[in-house]
Amino acid sequence: MLKGRINSHSAGAAFKAVEAFLAPKQTVLAHCDLPCGVYDPSQAKIEALSVKAAMEKYAASSDPDFKSRAVAIKEERSHQVKEHLWVLWTDYFKPNHFEAYPNLHTLFNEATKLAGAAGTKGTNDVAVADKLLAKIEEISEIFWATKK
Repeated sequence: MLKGRINSHSAGAAFKAVEAFLAPKQTVLAHCDLPCGVYDPSQAKIEALSVKAAMEKYAASSDPDFKSRAVAIKEERSHQVKEHLWVLWTDYFKPNHFEAYPNLHTLFNEATKLAGAAGTKGTNDVAVADKLLAKIEEISEIFWATKK
């Protein structure tokens, strides 16, 4: 039989010690939990098309609430473009691809900047979205050439 009572403070401290022991020592982020090998620049293109559509709807509306929602969606989708491009850049393309296509790093750099604050996140100019789509198309052509 247990003599005495367990102090709630000591029980809380014991729980925190166990929780700290079991907590991950390092947090990592990945495209997926299992290297699936499924990569496709179409994901970035779809998000970029959404960015362009949000810009066009913004320009066509006079409703300030609608315009505000359009900007929020455009910025969220712009970030998704960057995420999809980063996965391709860092996970799919390997050193031999960069050797075969020396402009590939530059293309990714320019494309991610076009999807960032200096690009589609920072403007409602449809011409910027068109430039982003053109960069994604260049990356896509190289991507599919590497799959042959």
